[in-house]
Amino acid sequence: MNLNNSTSVTEFFLAGLEIEDFLQVTLVLSFLLLYLLTLAANLSIMIITISDLTLHTPMYFFLWNLAFLDICCSSVVVPKMLTNLMSQKKMISFYGCMLQVHFFHFLGSTEGILFSVMAYDRFVAIAHPLRYSTIMNKSVCYGLASSSWVIGFCHASVHSIMTSRLPFCGSNVVNKGLWKHFFCDVKPLLNLACTDVSLNFHLLARVTGTLAITTLMLTILSYVFIGKYLLKIKTSQGRKRAVSTCSAHFTVVTLQYGTAIFTYAQPHKKDSLDQDRAAAIMFTVITPALNPIIYTVL
Repeated sequence: MNLNNSTSVTEFFLAGLEIEDFLQVTLVLSFLLLYLLTLAANLSIMIITISDLTLHTPMYFFLWNLAFLDICCSSVVVPKMLTNLMSQKKMISFYGCMLQVHFFHFLGSTEGILFSVMAYDRFVAIAHPLRYSTIMNKSVCYGLASSSWVIGFCHASVHSIMTSRLPFCGSNVVNKGLWKHFFCDVKPLLNLACTDVSLNFHLLARVTGTLAITTLMLTILSYVFIGKYLLKIKTSQGRKRAVSTCSAHFTVVTLQYGTAIFTYAQPHKKDSLDQDRAAAIMFTVITPALNPIIYTVL
């Protein structure tokens, strides 16, 4: 990561979630419990899928990747957020801030791509059950998983490198205003740069938007074809068994994208950064804890 040496800012102030003192302990304990639940539940899934030979299938291989992503995504944001909630000095170093930007976008975009890969896996399992093990062989699974990680890394690198090269010579308060940001993200940082950032905003909208829409469309397309094949199944028992193979993934995808659509489709009564913050809390604190529960129950 090539950092711009002309910047005079060496650390950023993360005001975080500004709340009343009597609510702070409750919020800290709630987020801490959710984070510990995220670690315990996702680690359990990872250990079980590795130790149980009957679970060495493409579905559980991708689930292992998702569990690992959820742990990492939460760990990038939540520990620092909890520290700042309990501290008077809510600071993060310049290097730490840029790393947080990179890994937040890296892990988030990788997860979106992985959702579309898992939807395709469920489509193959339902549409071609007899050829499933041949189509989704080890090479294909490793290739799809590694491609998700590589594309996510490249996508995040575009934003983190371009952001790190910007000169920051004024305020170091991440997202000034009534609502404060609780971690480093591209959009609030761009507002602190003392140069023209129109290209950065354009890339943020175009590159991230294209990736998000593409992965969503691929996921929807897979489920459209899944629905088509479900209609061809004659027996109710066979249809029920087919639905059960993708019910957990469909629920997780609906929760993830439903939250994003609900968050960003709201009228802009406040700055869009407030909507980003609400989505970030959902994606980094709540859904990583819910995902393993959904896969366990369904």
